[in-house]
Amino acid sequence: MNRKIAILGAGESGTGAAVLAKKQGYRVWLSDSGKIKEKYKNVLSHFEIAFEEGSHTEAEIMDADEVIISPGIPLTASIVKQIRSRQIPVISEIEFAARYTKARKICITGTNGKTTTTLLTYHILKNAGVNVGLGGNVGESFAMQVASGDFDWYVLEISSFQLDSMFEFKAEIAILTNITPDHLDRYDYKFENYTDSKFRIAQNQTADDAFIYCLDDEVSAAEVSRRDLKARIYTLTSQPGNASSDAYCIENKLHININNNPFTMTLEELALQGKHNVYNSMAASIAASLVGIRNESIRQSLSSFENVEHRLEFVARIHGIDFINDSKATNVNSTWYALETTDAPVIWIAGGIDKGNDYSKLEEMVTQKVKALICLGVDNSKLIALFADKVDAIYETQSAEQAVMTAYTIGKKGDTVLLSPACASFDLFDNYEDRGNKFKNAVRNL
Repeated sequence: MNRKIAILGAGESGTGAAVLAKKQGYRVWLSDSGKIKEKYKNVLSHFEIAFEEGSHTEAEIMDADEVIISPGIPLTASIVKQIRSRQIPVISEIEFAARYTKARKICITGTNGKTTTTLLTYHILKNAGVNVGLGGNVGESFAMQVASGDFDWYVLEISSFQLDSMFEFKAEIAILTNITPDHLDRYDYKFENYTDSKFRIAQNQTADDAFIYCLDDEVSAAEVSRRDLKARIYTLTSQPGNASSDAYCIENKLHININNNPFTMTLEELALQGKHNVYNSMAASIAASLVGIRNESIRQSLSSFENVEHRLEFVARIHGIDFINDSKATNVNSTWYALETTDAPVIWIAGGIDKGNDYSKLEEMVTQKVKALICLGVDNSKLIALFADKVDAIYETQSAEQAVMTAYTIGKKGDTVLLSPACASFDLFDNYEDRGNKFKNAVRNL
Protein backbone atom coordinates (compact mmCIF):
# COMPACT_ATOMS: atom_id res chain seq x y z
CA MET A 1 0.00 0.00 0.00
CA ASN A 2 1.27 3.46 -0.84
CA ARG A 3 -1.78 5.39 0.30
CA LYS A 4 -1.20 8.38 2.52
CA ILE A 5 -3.23 9.49 5.53
CA ALA A 6 -2.89 12.99 6.96
CA ILE A 7 -4.17 13.60 10.48
CA LEU A 8 -5.05 17.00 11.92
CA GLY A 9 -4.75 17.20 15.70
CA ALA A 10 -2.41 15.20 17.92
CA GLY A 11 -4.51 14.57 21.00
CA GLU A 12 -5.91 11.21 22.13
CA SER A 13 -7.98 10.82 18.97
CA GLY A 14 -5.38 11.91 16.43
CA THR A 15 -2.50 9.97 17.96
CA GLY A 16 -4.58 6.78 18.11
CA ALA A 17 -5.60 7.22 14.48
CA ALA A 18 -1.96 7.73 13.49
CA VAL A 19 -0.85 4.50 15.18
CA LEU A 20 -3.67 2.50 13.57
CA ALA A 21 -2.95 3.98 10.13
CA LYS A 22 0.74 3.16 10.50
CA LYS A 23 -0.06 -0.43 11.51
CA GLN A 24 -2.36 -0.77 8.50
CA GLY A 25 0.48 0.17 6.14
CA TYR A 26 -0.40 3.78 5.33
CA ARG A 27 2.13 6.54 4.96
CA VAL A 28 1.19 8.85 7.83
CA TRP A 29 1.64 12.58 8.37
CA LEU A 30 0.30 14.10 11.59
CA SER A 31 -0.04 17.86 11.92
CA ASP A 32 -1.08 19.96 14.92
CA SER A 33 -1.27 23.75 14.76
CA GLY A 34 -0.69 23.88 18.52
CA LYS A 35 1.81 22.26 20.86
CA ILE A 36 1.71 18.46 21.14
CA LYS A 37 1.77 16.97 24.64
CA GLU A 38 4.92 15.07 25.50
CA LYS A 39 3.10 11.79 26.09
CA TYR A 40 1.70 11.86 22.54
CA LYS A 41 5.07 12.83 21.05
CA ASN A 42 6.59 9.80 22.73
CA VAL A 43 3.96 7.50 21.18
CA LEU A 44 4.45 9.03 17.73
CA SER A 45 8.22 8.71 17.97
CA HIS A 46 7.96 5.11 19.17
CA PHE A 47 5.93 4.16 16.08
CA GLU A 48 8.17 6.27 13.81
CA ILE A 49 5.29 8.49 12.71
CA ALA A 50 6.18 11.78 11.02
CA PHE A 51 4.61 14.78 12.74
CA GLU A 52 4.77 18.53 13.10
CA GLU A 53 3.50 21.02 15.67
CA GLY A 54 2.87 24.75 15.67
CA SER A 55 1.72 24.92 12.05
CA HIS A 56 0.23 22.98 9.13
CA THR A 57 2.43 22.20 6.13
CA GLU A 58 -0.17 22.36 3.39
CA ALA A 59 1.89 20.47 0.82
CA GLU A 60 2.07 17.43 3.13
CA ILE A 61 -1.62 17.55 3.98
CA MET A 62 -2.90 18.13 0.46
CA ASP A 63 -0.81 15.19 -0.74
CA ALA A 64 -2.95 12.79 1.33
CA ASP A 65 -5.52 10.35 -0.06
CA GLU A 66 -7.66 10.89 3.05
CA VAL A 67 -7.60 13.23 6.05
CA ILE A 68 -8.64 12.37 9.60
CA ILE A 69 -9.63 15.37 11.74
CA SER A 70 -9.89 15.59 15.50
CA PRO A 71 -13.31 16.54 16.93
CA GLY A 72 -12.08 19.94 18.13
CA ILE A 73 -11.40 21.13 14.58
CA PRO A 74 -14.54 22.62 12.97
CA LEU A 75 -15.41 21.74 9.40
CA THR A 76 -15.45 25.49 8.74
CA ALA A 77 -11.72 25.84 9.52
CA SER A 78 -9.84 27.22 6.51
CA ILE A 79 -7.49 24.23 6.29
CA VAL A 80 -10.48 21.83 6.22
CA LYS A 81 -12.20 23.91 3.53
CA GLN A 82 -9.04 23.74 1.44
CA ILE A 83 -8.82 19.95 1.85
CA ARG A 84 -12.44 19.48 0.83
CA SER A 85 -12.09 21.83 -2.14
CA ARG A 86 -9.55 19.35 -3.52
CA GLN A 87 -12.05 16.49 -3.13
CA ILE A 88 -9.93 14.81 -0.44
CA PRO A 89 -12.23 12.86 1.94
CA VAL A 90 -12.31 14.20 5.51
CA ILE A 91 -13.31 11.65 8.16
CA SER A 92 -13.24 11.17 11.94
CA GLU A 93 -11.05 8.80 13.91
CA ILE A 94 -14.18 6.78 14.79
CA GLU A 95 -15.03 6.29 11.12
CA PHE A 96 -11.47 5.21 10.34
CA ALA A 97 -11.10 2.79 13.26
CA ALA A 98 -14.41 1.05 12.54
CA ARG A 99 -13.02 -0.20 9.22
CA TYR A 100 -10.51 -2.40 11.02
CA THR A 101 -12.61 -4.14 13.66
CA LYS A 102 -15.38 -6.73 13.56
CA ALA A 103 -16.48 -5.75 17.06
CA ARG A 104 -20.06 -4.71 17.70
CA LYS A 105 -20.61 -1.21 18.98
CA ILE A 106 -22.93 0.48 21.44
CA CYS A 107 -22.79 4.18 20.53
CA ILE A 108 -24.14 6.93 22.75
CA THR A 109 -24.81 10.51 21.70
CA GLY A 110 -27.01 13.33 22.95
CA THR A 111 -26.66 16.77 24.46
CA ASN A 112 -26.62 15.62 28.08
CA GLY A 113 -25.99 12.39 29.90
CA LYS A 114 -23.90 10.69 27.23
CA THR A 115 -20.72 10.37 29.31
CA THR A 116 -22.57 8.96 32.31
CA THR A 117 -24.62 6.60 30.11
CA THR A 118 -21.46 5.47 28.28
CA LEU A 119 -19.55 4.76 31.49
CA LEU A 120 -22.55 3.06 33.09
CA THR A 121 -23.14 0.83 30.06
CA TYR A 122 -19.46 -0.10 29.99
CA HIS A 123 -19.57 -0.82 33.74
CA ILE A 124 -22.51 -3.20 33.30
CA LEU A 125 -20.90 -5.09 30.41
CA LYS A 126 -17.48 -5.25 32.05
CA ASN A 127 -18.93 -6.55 35.31
CA ALA A 128 -20.81 -9.24 33.38
CA GLY A 129 -17.55 -10.54 31.90
CA VAL A 130 -17.99 -9.16 28.37
CA ASN A 131 -14.77 -8.52 26.44
CA VAL A 132 -15.51 -4.80 26.07
CA GLY A 133 -13.62 -1.60 25.28
CA LEU A 134 -14.48 1.97 26.23
CA GLY A 135 -13.76 4.80 23.81
CA GLY A 136 -14.89 7.75 21.76
CA ASN A 137 -14.95 10.89 23.90
CA VAL A 138 -13.99 8.92 27.01
CA GLY A 139 -11.24 6.45 27.80
CA GLU A 140 -8.51 5.50 25.37
CA SER A 141 -8.99 6.31 21.70
CA PHE A 142 -11.07 3.81 19.74
CA ALA A 143 -8.39 3.65 17.03
CA MET A 144 -5.62 2.92 19.51
CA GLN A 145 -7.59 0.04 21.00
CA VAL A 146 -8.29 -1.43 17.56
CA ALA A 147 -4.58 -1.09 16.78
CA SER A 148 -3.36 -2.70 19.98
CA GLY A 149 -5.71 -5.57 20.73
CA ASP A 150 -9.37 -5.08 19.90
CA PHE A 151 -12.49 -6.29 21.75
CA ASP A 152 -15.76 -8.11 21.04
CA TRP A 153 -17.80 -5.04 21.98
CA TYR A 154 -17.09 -1.32 22.26
CA VAL A 155 -19.07 1.26 24.19
CA LEU A 156 -18.41 4.58 22.48
CA GLU A 157 -19.42 8.10 23.46
CA ILE A 158 -19.77 10.00 20.19
CA SER A 159 -20.18 13.77 19.89
CA SER A 160 -21.93 15.62 17.10
CA PHE A 161 -18.51 16.82 15.92
CA GLN A 162 -17.41 13.22 15.39
CA LEU A 163 -20.71 12.27 13.77
CA ASP A 164 -20.32 15.09 11.23
CA SER A 165 -17.32 13.26 9.74
CA MET A 166 -18.77 9.74 9.86
CA PHE A 167 -20.27 8.20 6.73
CA GLU A 168 -20.03 4.39 6.50
CA PHE A 169 -19.87 3.74 10.25
CA LYS A 170 -22.73 1.78 11.81
CA ALA A 171 -23.82 1.46 15.42
CA GLU A 172 -25.31 -1.95 16.20
CA ILE A 173 -26.93 -0.33 19.24
CA ALA A 174 -27.44 3.45 19.22
CA ILE A 175 -28.54 5.50 22.22
CA LEU A 176 -29.78 9.08 21.84
CA THR A 177 -30.06 10.55 25.35
CA ASN A 178 -31.74 13.86 24.43
CA ILE A 179 -31.37 16.92 22.21
CA THR A 180 -31.32 20.49 23.52
CA PRO A 181 -29.57 23.52 21.99
CA ASP A 182 -25.78 23.29 22.33
CA HIS A 183 -22.70 24.06 20.25
CA LEU A 184 -24.88 26.20 18.00
CA ASP A 185 -21.81 28.26 17.15
CA ARG A 186 -20.62 25.21 15.17
CA TYR A 187 -23.98 24.82 13.40
CA ASP A 188 -24.66 28.28 11.96
CA TYR A 189 -26.80 28.94 15.06
CA LYS A 190 -29.46 26.64 13.58
CA PHE A 191 -30.91 24.08 15.97
CA GLU A 192 -32.10 21.90 13.08
CA ASN A 193 -28.50 21.53 11.87
CA TYR A 194 -27.41 20.34 15.31
CA THR A 195 -30.40 17.95 15.46
CA ASP A 196 -29.54 16.49 12.05
CA SER A 197 -26.01 15.92 13.28
CA LYS A 198 -27.19 13.96 16.31
CA PHE A 199 -29.40 11.71 14.19
CA ARG A 200 -26.38 10.63 12.16
CA ILE A 201 -25.98 8.08 15.01
CA ALA A 202 -28.74 6.10 13.25
CA GLN A 203 -27.30 6.25 9.74
CA ASN A 204 -26.59 2.87 8.13
CA GLN A 205 -28.58 1.01 10.80
CA THR A 206 -30.69 -1.92 9.60
CA ALA A 207 -33.59 -3.92 11.03
CA ASP A 208 -31.01 -6.05 12.86
CA ASP A 209 -29.84 -3.03 14.88
CA ALA A 210 -31.36 -1.09 17.78
CA PHE A 211 -32.11 2.58 18.38
CA ILE A 212 -32.86 3.67 21.95
CA TYR A 213 -34.31 7.08 22.83
CA CYS A 214 -36.27 8.93 25.52
CA LEU A 215 -39.98 9.54 24.87
CA ASP A 216 -39.93 12.44 27.34
CA ASP A 217 -37.52 14.42 25.19
CA GLU A 218 -39.89 16.26 22.86
CA VAL A 219 -37.28 16.99 20.19
CA SER A 220 -36.12 13.37 19.98
CA ALA A 221 -39.68 12.05 19.92
CA ALA A 222 -40.77 14.46 17.19
CA GLU A 223 -37.71 13.67 15.06
CA VAL A 224 -38.14 9.90 15.41
CA SER A 225 -41.76 10.16 14.30
CA ARG A 226 -40.84 12.00 11.10
CA ARG A 227 -37.67 10.09 10.18
CA ASP A 228 -37.54 6.73 8.45
CA LEU A 229 -35.38 4.87 10.95
CA LYS A 230 -34.57 1.30 9.92
CA ALA A 231 -33.54 -0.07 13.31
CA ARG A 232 -35.73 -1.68 15.95
CA ILE A 233 -36.80 1.16 18.25
CA TYR A 234 -36.70 0.96 22.06
CA THR A 235 -38.09 3.69 24.31
CA LEU A 236 -37.71 4.87 27.89
CA THR A 237 -39.80 7.29 29.93
CA SER A 238 -40.49 8.52 33.44
CA GLN A 239 -43.96 9.82 32.56
CA PRO A 240 -46.93 7.98 34.13
CA GLY A 241 -49.16 6.27 31.61
CA ASN A 242 -46.28 5.13 29.40
CA ALA A 243 -45.91 1.66 30.88
CA SER A 244 -45.78 0.18 27.39
CA SER A 245 -42.23 1.54 27.03
CA ASP A 246 -39.26 -0.82 27.22
CA ALA A 247 -38.07 1.03 30.32
CA TYR A 248 -40.20 3.23 32.53
CA CYS A 249 -40.34 4.68 36.00
CA ILE A 250 -43.52 4.59 38.06
CA GLU A 251 -44.21 4.84 41.81
CA ASN A 252 -40.52 5.13 42.66
CA LYS A 253 -39.61 1.97 40.76
CA LEU A 254 -37.59 1.38 37.63
CA HIS A 255 -39.05 -1.19 35.22
CA ILE A 256 -37.08 -2.76 32.38
CA ASN A 257 -38.75 -5.22 30.01
CA ILE A 258 -36.76 -6.45 27.02
CA ASN A 259 -37.76 -9.63 25.16
CA ASN A 260 -40.47 -10.36 27.75
CA ASN A 261 -37.86 -10.67 30.48
CA PRO A 262 -38.85 -7.95 32.98
CA PHE A 263 -37.15 -6.78 36.14
CA THR A 264 -37.72 -3.92 38.59
CA MET A 265 -35.68 -2.09 41.20
CA THR A 266 -36.41 0.87 43.46
CA LEU A 267 -34.87 4.24 42.66
CA GLU A 268 -33.17 4.19 46.08
CA GLU A 269 -31.15 1.17 44.92
CA LEU A 270 -29.60 3.13 42.04
CA ALA A 271 -26.06 4.32 42.62
CA LEU A 272 -26.84 7.41 40.53
CA GLN A 273 -29.48 9.63 42.04
CA GLY A 274 -31.46 12.44 40.38
CA LYS A 275 -34.09 12.46 37.65
CA HIS A 276 -31.57 12.73 34.81
CA ASN A 277 -29.69 9.71 36.11
CA VAL A 278 -32.86 7.63 36.10
CA TYR A 279 -32.93 8.22 32.33
CA ASN A 280 -29.25 7.31 32.03
CA SER A 281 -29.81 4.12 34.03
CA MET A 282 -32.79 3.11 31.87
CA ALA A 283 -30.88 3.68 28.61
CA ALA A 284 -27.87 1.68 29.80
CA SER A 285 -30.14 -1.12 31.05
CA ILE A 286 -31.92 -1.48 27.70
CA ALA A 287 -28.58 -1.64 25.87
CA ALA A 288 -27.18 -4.21 28.30
CA SER A 289 -30.33 -6.34 28.03
CA LEU A 290 -30.01 -6.30 24.23
CA VAL A 291 -26.43 -7.55 24.56
CA GLY A 292 -27.79 -10.42 26.64
CA ILE A 293 -26.67 -9.42 30.12
CA ARG A 294 -28.71 -11.11 32.87
CA ASN A 295 -31.15 -8.97 34.84
CA GLU A 296 -29.47 -9.69 38.17
CA SER A 297 -26.11 -8.62 36.79
CA ILE A 298 -27.60 -5.37 35.48
CA ARG A 299 -29.24 -4.72 38.85
CA GLN A 300 -25.95 -5.23 40.71
CA SER A 301 -24.07 -2.91 38.36
CA LEU A 302 -26.71 -0.18 38.60
CA SER A 303 -26.23 -0.29 42.37
CA SER A 304 -22.42 -0.32 42.38
CA PHE A 305 -21.54 2.32 39.77
CA GLU A 306 -19.44 5.30 40.89
CA ASN A 307 -20.33 8.70 39.44
CA VAL A 308 -18.35 10.52 36.76
CA GLU A 309 -15.73 13.04 37.82
CA HIS A 310 -16.84 16.67 37.22
CA ARG A 311 -20.52 15.66 36.98
CA LEU A 312 -22.38 16.62 40.20
CA GLU A 313 -19.28 15.46 42.09
CA PHE A 314 -19.38 16.08 45.83
CA VAL A 315 -16.10 17.75 46.81
CA ALA A 316 -16.38 18.64 50.50
CA ARG A 317 -18.55 19.97 53.32
CA ILE A 318 -16.85 22.88 55.06
CA HIS A 319 -18.52 24.50 58.08
CA GLY A 320 -21.83 23.11 56.90
CA ILE A 321 -21.49 24.35 53.30
CA ASP A 322 -21.50 21.69 50.54
CA PHE A 323 -19.29 22.20 47.49
CA ILE A 324 -20.37 20.42 44.29
CA ASN A 325 -18.25 20.20 41.13
CA ASP A 326 -20.42 20.06 38.00
CA SER A 327 -17.82 21.53 35.65
CA LYS A 328 -18.87 19.12 32.91
CA ALA A 329 -22.14 21.08 32.64
CA THR A 330 -21.14 23.10 29.58
CA ASN A 331 -24.69 23.82 28.40
CA VAL A 332 -27.94 25.17 29.80
CA ASN A 333 -29.76 21.84 30.02
CA SER A 334 -27.02 20.23 32.12
CA THR A 335 -27.15 23.14 34.56
CA TRP A 336 -30.96 22.89 34.72
CA TYR A 337 -30.63 19.27 35.86
CA ALA A 338 -27.98 20.21 38.41
CA LEU A 339 -30.17 22.90 39.94
CA GLU A 340 -33.17 20.58 39.87
CA THR A 341 -31.38 17.95 41.96
CA THR A 342 -30.25 20.46 44.61
CA ASP A 343 -32.63 21.07 47.51
CA ALA A 344 -30.51 23.47 49.60
CA PRO A 345 -30.15 27.22 48.91
CA VAL A 346 -27.64 27.48 46.04
CA ILE A 347 -24.66 29.73 45.53
CA TRP A 348 -24.26 29.18 41.79
CA ILE A 349 -20.90 29.56 40.03
CA ALA A 350 -21.47 29.96 36.28
CA GLY A 351 -20.01 31.47 33.14
CA GLY A 352 -17.34 30.98 30.51
CA ILE A 353 -17.56 31.00 26.73
CA ASP A 354 -21.13 31.37 25.52
CA LYS A 355 -22.04 28.95 22.70
CA GLY A 356 -25.29 30.67 21.73
CA ASN A 357 -26.91 29.72 25.05
CA ASP A 358 -30.49 30.60 25.95
CA TYR A 359 -30.24 31.16 29.71
CA SER A 360 -33.92 32.12 29.96
CA LYS A 361 -34.70 28.41 30.35
CA LEU A 362 -33.02 28.61 33.76
CA GLU A 363 -34.99 31.61 35.03
CA GLU A 364 -37.65 29.72 36.99
CA MET A 365 -35.14 27.31 38.52
CA VAL A 366 -32.77 30.14 39.45
CA THR A 367 -35.57 32.20 40.99
CA GLN A 368 -36.61 29.22 43.13
CA LYS A 369 -33.21 27.97 44.24
CA VAL A 370 -30.33 30.42 43.77
CA LYS A 371 -29.47 32.95 46.47
CA ALA A 372 -26.33 34.29 44.79
CA LEU A 373 -24.67 34.05 41.38
CA ILE A 374 -20.89 34.08 41.09
CA CYS A 375 -19.80 34.69 37.50
CA LEU A 376 -16.58 32.93 36.49
CA GLY A 377 -15.65 34.17 33.04
CA VAL A 378 -14.05 36.88 30.95
CA ASP A 379 -17.37 38.27 29.69
CA ASN A 380 -20.29 37.84 32.09
CA SER A 381 -22.59 40.52 30.66
CA LYS A 382 -25.24 38.14 29.30
CA LEU A 383 -25.59 36.25 32.60
CA ILE A 384 -25.69 39.46 34.63
CA ALA A 385 -28.28 41.10 32.37
CA LEU A 386 -30.67 38.15 32.63
CA PHE A 387 -30.33 37.28 36.32
CA ALA A 388 -29.76 40.72 37.91
CA ASP A 389 -33.35 40.85 39.21
CA LYS A 390 -33.64 37.07 39.83
CA VAL A 391 -31.02 36.64 42.60
CA ASP A 392 -30.14 38.65 45.69
CA ALA A 393 -26.48 39.13 44.79
CA ILE A 394 -24.15 38.77 41.77
CA TYR A 395 -20.35 38.70 41.92
CA GLU A 396 -17.75 38.66 39.14
CA THR A 397 -14.58 36.57 39.47
CA GLN A 398 -11.66 35.69 37.20
CA SER A 399 -10.29 32.52 38.81
CA ALA A 400 -11.52 29.35 40.51
CA GLU A 401 -9.79 30.43 43.72
CA GLN A 402 -11.54 33.80 43.72
CA ALA A 403 -14.92 32.19 42.95
CA VAL A 404 -14.57 29.62 45.74
CA MET A 405 -13.41 32.21 48.30
CA THR A 406 -16.31 34.50 47.40
CA ALA A 407 -18.78 31.61 47.76
CA TYR A 408 -17.28 30.56 51.09
CA THR A 409 -17.41 34.13 52.42
CA ILE A 410 -21.10 34.65 51.62
CA GLY A 411 -22.17 31.06 52.35
CA LYS A 412 -24.02 29.91 55.45
CA LYS A 413 -24.45 26.50 57.05
CA GLY A 414 -26.91 24.49 54.92
CA ASP A 415 -26.01 26.19 51.64
CA THR A 416 -24.69 24.40 48.53
CA VAL A 417 -22.00 25.96 46.38
CA LEU A 418 -22.59 24.59 42.88
CA LEU A 419 -20.08 24.98 40.07
CA SER A 420 -22.34 24.34 37.06
CA PRO A 421 -21.13 26.80 34.43
CA ALA A 422 -23.58 26.24 31.50
CA CYS A 423 -20.69 27.41 29.31
CA ALA A 424 -17.49 26.18 27.70
CA SER A 425 -14.33 26.75 29.72
CA PHE A 426 -11.75 27.97 27.23
CA ASP A 427 -11.67 31.65 28.27
CA LEU A 428 -9.96 30.96 31.60
CA PHE A 429 -9.18 27.21 31.58
CA ASP A 430 -7.73 24.53 29.31
CA ASN A 431 -10.96 22.50 29.38
CA TYR A 432 -13.79 21.55 31.73
CA GLU A 433 -11.51 19.08 33.58
CA ASP A 434 -8.99 21.83 34.29
CA ARG A 435 -11.82 24.07 35.52
CA GLY A 436 -13.20 21.33 37.77
CA ASN A 437 -9.79 20.38 39.17
CA LYS A 438 -8.94 24.00 39.99
CA PHE A 439 -12.32 24.37 41.70
CA LYS A 440 -11.67 21.23 43.77
CA ASN A 441 -8.17 22.37 44.70
CA ALA A 442 -9.49 25.78 45.75
CA VAL A 443 -12.14 24.13 47.95
CA ARG A 444 -9.56 21.86 49.59
CA ASN A 445 -7.36 24.86 50.30
CA LEU A 446 -10.05 26.70 52.26
